[in-house]
This record gives sequence, structure tokens and C-alpha cells, in this order.
Amino acid sequence: MRDFFMGESSPGMIDWTTMPTYNTIMSLAAGAGLVALVMFARDLMRHRAEDPISTDGWALTFGALGTILTVTGLHMSLTWPLAAGGFAFDNIIFGETSLGFGVLMSALAILLWRRGERITDAPVPMREVARTARPLSVFIAGLGLALLGIMVAGIVHQLFAAPPQEPVSGVFAPWPLVEAAFMSLLFGLIGVGAVLAPFAIRSFTQIRPGASSASSASSASSASSASTITVPTVARVVGVLWLVTGIVFVLFGALNFYTHIGLVVNTM
Repeated sequence: MRDFFMGESSPGMIDWTTMPTYNTIMSLAAGAGLVALVMFARDLMRHRAEDPISTDGWALTFGALGTILTVTGLHMSLTWPLAAGGFAFDNIIFGETSLGFGVLMSALAILLWRRGERITDAPVPMREVARTARPLSVFIAGLGLALLGIMVAGIVHQLFAAPPQEPVSGVFAPWPLVEAAFMSLLFGLIGVGAVLAPFAIRSFTQIRPGASSASSASSASSASSASTITVPTVARVVGVLWLVTGIVFVLFGALNFYTHIGLVVNTM
């Protein structure tokens, strides 16, 4: 039980001065970003004139998370800091995917900052955002395919396994396939959501005001239901996939602040 919470001690095993590791904050930001996207989409669909969506608040959210992932992802992609410790593949897995996601969120933040009023004034705000995002569909789907590739590589090569010196996760060191399957499944589910995202975006571009409401008897009731839409099935699937995996990534990233500190203490 002591090894579970503290890990094995191996002083001098890793020279941390040559291997800066910050995929902890990357995991936290990526998970929060996935959850934020789902919440943002929900807010867009619930937007009413009497209860408008705060585009400034969402611009700040995506700007903050996007900056973290863009900066850390770019640094990891260009410098490969994890290669010194024998984890060169992690620079691709965490660095490049974080960079892509970070740039997308940063772009969304700029859109909301510059065009927030135009979006909220549109008859259907979700349709307005979907039409703007549609040209990015190819890149989003490409990132999804990349994540599916990471899933396969993680299982085939049994990546992601924590050493016994890492608390909690290290208890599974004798069975590397356990953590490999867990992490690979997470990447894969996010990837499936990203591959389906272009179809969800396209479906939102085709919605019409009051699509899910019966014809209103008065102009007042018609105005109140103008932003009510039926959520396409493919969008629901993407939302569930990203919400669940986002929450898991937030929790796992938070846990890693403890486990990675323990790993550093045990191996420095």
C-alpha cells in the first residue's frame, strides 16, 4: 500500500534538468477545453434575447485554454524535451495534438471576441458559428484520424505505462497493457468525436429558426422560440464523447500533479 501512494525510490534514475515535463497542465487544459466546447454549444442552443450567451466569457475561456495548449504544444513539438528520458514518442502524442487543439481554441476565442455581437444577433447563433467553422472541418477530421492512429500505436507498442517509481499509476507497471489500453481508449474516443465533428457542424449549418417548435400562434411566442433547435443525433454523439473524455482528462491531469511530483521526488 505504501508503494501505491509513494512509488518506488530510485534516486538519480532521471536527470530532470534535461527533461522538462509539463504534460500535467496540458492534460488539464485539454480536458477542460473539451468540456468547455460542449458547454459552449449548449449555451448557443439555449441562447435567448432575455438570457443571452456571454461571448466575452467564452472568449476568455477558450483564449486562456488555447494559449496554454498552443505555447506548451509548440514548445514540445519543436524541442522534443521528453526525448532525453527515452520518451520521444510522447512529444508527438502530447505536443502536436495539444498544439492543434490549442490553435483551434485560440481561433474560436478570437472569433467570439471580434464577432460576438454578430453571433448573438443572428436568428440561430449555432448556425452562424457552424457556418464559420465549417472550412476547418478537414483539419478537425484530420486531427481525429491522428488520434485514432495514436490509439492504435498506444496498444500495439504498449505506450503510456508508468514506471514503478510513479505513485498510483506505477502499481500497474507489471501490466503495461492496462494503462496503455486506458489512455489509448481516451485518445480514440476523442478521435471518433473529431472525425464525426464535421458532420455535426454540417448538420448545424442546415438548421432553421424554430425547427423543433410547432408553429406559434403569436409573434411573441415565435420570437421566444426562434433559437430553439433540434440537436442532430451526430452532434449528440460528439457531445457525449467529448464531455466524458474531457472530464476524465481533467481528473487524470489533476491526479498527475500528485503522481508526477512523486515520480520526480523518487528519481531525482
